[in-house]
Amino acid sequence: MGLPDHGLPLVQLKEQRRDLVVALQNRSGPVSSWELMQIAAIQQAISAFEDVIADLDAELEMEAAA
Repeated sequence: MGLPDHGLPLVQLKEQRRDLVVALQNRSGPVSSWELMQIAAIQQAISAFEDVIADLDAELEMEAAA
């Protein structure tokens, strides 16, 4: 079921986000605003890449149907 990633680093970004979240879960103490901003920035990039991939996939499907 793997759709092409169109050369975008989506998997790497998701792994980076997971690593940051796991690191926060495994420690005690408050989360800094810098750490939250890092996770938020990665999440925004993931969302943007997912939107681009969806658009590219739709274009490919339209070309295949033509």
